[in-house]
Amino acid sequence: MTKGLGCLAVIVVVVIILALTMMGTYNNLVGLSQATDAQWANVESAYQRRADLIPNLVKTVEGAANFEKSTLEAVTQARASVGQVQAGPAITNDPAAFAKWQASQDQLSGALSRLMVVVERYPDLKANANFRDLQAQLEGTENRINVERNRYNEAAQAYNTTRQRFPAVLAANLLGFKEKAYFRSAPGSEQAPSVNFDFGRSPAPAAPTAAPSVP
Repeated sequence: MTKGLGCLAVIVVVVIILALTMMGTYNNLVGLSQATDAQWANVESAYQRRADLIPNLVKTVEGAANFEKSTLEAVTQARASVGQVQAGPAITNDPAAFAKWQASQDQLSGALSRLMVVVERYPDLKANANFRDLQAQLEGTENRINVERNRYNEAAQAYNTTRQRFPAVLAANLLGFKEKAYFRSAPGSEQAPSVNFDFGRSPAPAAPTAAPSVP
């Protein structure tokens, strides 16, 4: 009888320890997940700031005589593409949806970079006070986006590291805590945008090749 009670007491103690461990792990994962979601909100806010600036930028650039329409169309289309991808904290738990969202944002970043390169051909536009103000705001927003993305990656790393440790990984799998996706560099982002300024020109004819001399 006494031996049976002793075994029961051991089992109860083990169950209590496991329950407390599970509770502590759950609370820790919740806190880290909430911190990641909060930082994701800052990322969204920075990207939304950029999207809000673009219509005014396009309107200002449209006033420049003979400005390349294809460049503006690329920016407008890229912005529209960004708006078609639904974001939100849940997207960080879906690597495929996260990658699609980042790809649309990277496409817009590339279009804006090409726009700024093309502007170099228009001294009057560069001297426009409204354009200079918008350019400064966009540059500041791009810097803020980079900062918030880095902070999000740090928060996601803290969450993912804790989630993958034992015994947290067991609790995470049982309780539905999924791994958070990371921001990654876009392919070719280390290269400056290439812009051809010879719009509408046909390529120059190749120089004639000298006939080989006959000995």
